Amino acid sequence: MGRDVTPISLSRDDRRRYRDKVHRCLDVLARMLEESQFEFDRPHVGLEIEVNIVDSDAMPLMRNSDVLDAIADPLWETELGQFNLEINVPPRELGNGGELEGEILDTLQRADARAREVGGELVLVGILPTLRESDIGEDAMSSNHRYKLLNEQIFAARGEDMRIAIDGPERLATYADCITPEAACTSAQFHVQVSPDEFACYWNAAQAIAGVQVALAANSPYLFGRQLWHETRITLFEQATDTRPEELKAQGVRPRVWFGERWITSVFDLFEENTRYFPSLLPICEDEDPRATLERGDIPQLGELTLHNGTVYRWNRPIYAVVDGKPHLRVENRVLPAGPTVIDTVANGAFYYGLVRMLAAEDRPVWSQMPFSTAEENLHTAARHGIGAELNWPELGETAAAELVLDRLLPLAYEGLDQWGVEPERRDRLLGIIEQRCRTGRTGASWQIETVRALEKSYGVDRQEALRLMTRRYIDLMRTNEPVHTWPTGP
Repeated sequence: MGRDVTPISLSRDDRRRYRDKVHRCLDVLARMLEESQFEFDRPHVGLEIEVNIVDSDAMPLMRNSDVLDAIADPLWETELGQFNLEINVPPRELGNGGELEGEILDTLQRADARAREVGGELVLVGILPTLRESDIGEDAMSSNHRYKLLNEQIFAARGEDMRIAIDGPERLATYADCITPEAACTSAQFHVQVSPDEFACYWNAAQAIAGVQVALAANSPYLFGRQLWHETRITLFEQATDTRPEELKAQGVRPRVWFGERWITSVFDLFEENTRYFPSLLPICEDEDPRATLERGDIPQLGELTLHNGTVYRWNRPIYAVVDGKPHLRVENRVLPAGPTVIDTVANGAFYYGLVRMLAAEDRPVWSQMPFSTAEENLHTAARHGIGAELNWPELGETAAAELVLDRLLPLAYEGLDQWGVEPERRDRLLGIIEQRCRTGRTGASWQIETVRALEKSYGVDRQEALRLMTRRYIDLMRTNEPVHTWPTGP
């Protein structure tokens, strides 16, 4: 969710000063880009994974602070909901033995063992299937001042309760008086560090393949007991953080969860759009004068710009950060759900990293052949239908997502991982999982749907009990770390 903030009351003058400071940061960023002051000689990748906490009955457990204390590992931190945690995997070079699977698996297993000491278990899933509407209220929010302030500011901007309406095989229509429905959305966020010159190509490529990623990795078919989209998390997140009442939507005001509206030519385009279109939600000024910092030869943190950036929830977000006194830029890919297993998550990352590298380097890039609106339509089509989606791709038109990956994109991902320096054995294992998902049509979402149907039919249980039994089985299979396309679905 981003950095914490201290308790504070906000005034109109705070907003004016913050806006001025953000514009000053933007000017400094422009100068830094012109002077090429960024670290990119040894690009790194990173990963954040959000997890759910359940009790022994696979129901949400509202004790993240207790579980965090039990884990006692600085890599873990709280998230918005009391049934959420997040692990931050340290950055590393992708090739040259930059192993992710074993490290994440060990860290998760240790944390899960500690969680069980206080009655909890950790689950990698896009939306916890057993979550009920009664579990999502203001009292389910983590005790973090940032979340409280965000909640106050979003609802002050809306001036009314938040409507959540999702049509699928079943229908959900409800209202929320706080932002905690957002906590239902648990994701895996992949970072790639790039040079300023390459940033636009990587971001555009990531936008172009967002729908493909979601089709391959869908893992959120249930919300509040209803079967909705294969990746319900996408539309839920868009609605659960919307600051706009209906009248502002009708006027074309941009949403805070935003795909964007154009291909870019520079990272500056994204930060400038954030500043131009979105009022501040957390107008908190730092002491640093970014201009003075840069003038004396130091690297500014650009605190106001980065804080504001953290409240514009792009599906591919630009990141400016300073590490060991050196600034760098990253693309943060935010479209994927967590799970179902560590190996599935790492395979999703391997496909993304390999493919985005190749697409970013093409002489005739895919985004020059695809309307921006098509990329956004692909994302929502994939979220609705999962691996069975028909996506629009240059030269192919409407094509099945699985066929597009097998025939066109998977070979590029292999070549991209070669260029990253990933060992052939690891490359083949990870991308082989993606291939088998396409051939079997089995994702986390399709497994959940098939299993719930089997339980309802064979055992005659109601939906909530079927979801509980399915989630209990899901957790057991998740711990095997066998990829989801191999999971059995019988009752």
